[in-house]
Amino acid sequence: GHGQTISQPLVVAFMLEKLELEQGDKVLDIGSGSGWTTALLSHIVGSEGKVIGIEIVPELKEFGKQNVSEYNFVEKGIAEFVCKDGTEGFEQQAPYDRILASASARELPSAWKEQLEVGGKIVAPVGHSIFVYSKRSEQEFEKEEHPGFSFVPLIDES
Repeated sequence: GHGQTISQPLVVAFMLEKLELEQGDKVLDIGSGSGWTTALLSHIVGSEGKVIGIEIVPELKEFGKQNVSEYNFVEKGIAEFVCKDGTEGFEQQAPYDRILASASARELPSAWKEQLEVGGKIVAPVGHSIFVYSKRSEQEFEKEEHPGFSFVPLIDES
């Protein structure tokens, strides 16, 4: 709804694989939409982990929260939903072990880099590629590109 789509299951599996999630990780899920990536992330990080789903469209945020609630991830405190501009990240609960974006940015927002823990990973579409950014130090990132993908654009409020 609202001009948004969900990613193909194979693409989501690829992105989750590149995240290299572990139980107990804290994850920022940008563009959470219907909530299906938030639910998958919540299942993987388990009861010791935390997933914050960010969605800019209020109706989609509520729809995603309802969907994820069906699996008790919200009630157990594993998943949380926030309605805001995902390009800003969510500083209130930073730092994150992993950040996943499900919409294509023109360039990687600096807030995501700042809110990532050293040793953490960001998996995000930029243009028509999926990039994996690994934070080696406060200022140093390793970047790998996987071209040939298509995503809806990341919506920002600017």
